[in-house]
Amino acid sequence: MTPPRASLDHLTVAALTLEEGVAHVRRRLGVVMPPGGSHPLMGTHNCLMQLGERVFLEVIAPDPAVTPSRKRWFSLDDPRMHARLKHAPQLISWVVRVPELCAALRDIDEAVGEAVHVSRGSLSWLISVPRDGSMPFEGAFPTLIEWPTGPHPASHMADLGCRLEHLAIEHPNSARLAGALAPIFNDDRVTTSGGPAARLRAIIETPSGRRELT
Repeated sequence: MTPPRASLDHLTVAALTLEEGVAHVRRRLGVVMPPGGSHPLMGTHNCLMQLGERVFLEVIAPDPAVTPSRKRWFSLDDPRMHARLKHAPQLISWVVRVPELCAALRDIDEAVGEAVHVSRGSLSWLISVPRDGSMPFEGAFPTLIEWPTGPHPASHMADLGCRLEHLAIEHPNSARLAGALAPIFNDDRVTTSGGPAARLRAIIETPSGRRELT
């Protein structure tokens, strides 16, 4: 049986507040991201913009108006992540979409989380989230998402003239990371390599020229 293939879906910048995250993107890319919405289950809210066809950028932060019933995703409740984000917002994770999330999770020889039903306004979807809210490979391995049928959510987001060109992913165990990705994902825009710690760098073409988002 051919495993479900994953496609690059979006990049996630985390911040302690949305204001800090939006300011970080403005400094890096020269654009101001508009508001998105809230995720009641996860106790977060976001801002969103397109990075191309069916690809987008998300800035996410804890929502002070919501107390979640579970650990927030993207390690946002981890004190170590809090310390990192206190220094500066960061590009911490990437997300790929799959046609059937449960089937994709069975094909991955790593513990990358369980399928969780999440909503933002009238939109709902399935996404892989470990019970403790952590990120596999410290964010170097992607979160998996299954959108409902219909237009991709990016089609309703602001187009500020930014396009993703390249996503570079570093991790101390890059060979194991590449092996975990191989069953589901292959995209020339995404490269993996070794490094002292998990790190993501996105090269994005903007109205002001090519910029780097970290």
